[in-house]
Amino acid sequence: MEDLDETLQSVGPRLRALRQERDVTLAELSKSTGISVSTLSRLESGHRKPTLELLLPLARAHQVQLDELVGAPVTGDPRVTMRPVKRNDVTWIPLSRSPGGLQAVKLIYPPGWPGFVPEQKVHEGYDWLYVLSGRLRLLLGPHEVVLKAGEAAEFDTRTPHAFQNVGDEPAEVLALFGPQGERMHVRARPAPK
Repeated sequence: MEDLDETLQSVGPRLRALRQERDVTLAELSKSTGISVSTLSRLESGHRKPTLELLLPLARAHQVQLDELVGAPVTGDPRVTMRPVKRNDVTWIPLSRSPGGLQAVKLIYPPGWPGFVPEQKVHEGYDWLYVLSGRLRLLLGPHEVVLKAGEAAEFDTRTPHAFQNVGDEPAEVLALFGPQGERMHVRARPAPK
C-alpha cells in the first residue's frame, strides 16, 4: 500500500513536468482535455488523486503512454520507443521515459528555422546540447554561438536564450534538459570574430 501511495504522489509532479516541458498552459491543457483548470492544478499539486478518467485524456493530450504518467516500472523490452512530437515545426523525439528529472531528446530543426530572430526566453532548469548534424545558432544573453556537428553547449536556462537553424539543412541536436543544478560539465565559448 505504501508503494501505491508513493506512485500516486509522484503523478502530480510528472504531470506538471510534462506540461511545462511542452510549454503548455493549464488553460490550453484544459481546453484540449475537457478537464477544468482547477482540477488540473489540484492534480499537479497533489491535492487531487489521479483517476483513470483524468489520466487517459492527459496521456492523449501529451502523447505519452499511461505507464509514463504513473511511472510504471519498465518490463520486458528496454528500448525506448516514444512517438515523435512536432512543436513549432521542430520535431521532438523523446529518448527517455520519465517526465520528471533529466530528459534526453533528439531535436530536428528544419532548415532556416524559425525564419526570424527569435525572442530570448528564460525558465527554470539547465540544458545541455550536442549538435549531431547541421548548424544551430545559440543566442545566450548578449552572446551568440554557432554550434556545428560535434560541438556541445550547456547553460542555466535562467539566462535568456533562443535557438536558430542557420543552415540550409536540418539541424539535428541531442539535448538533455534537467532541473536546476544538474550539469553536464561541457562548455561552449563564443566563436572568435
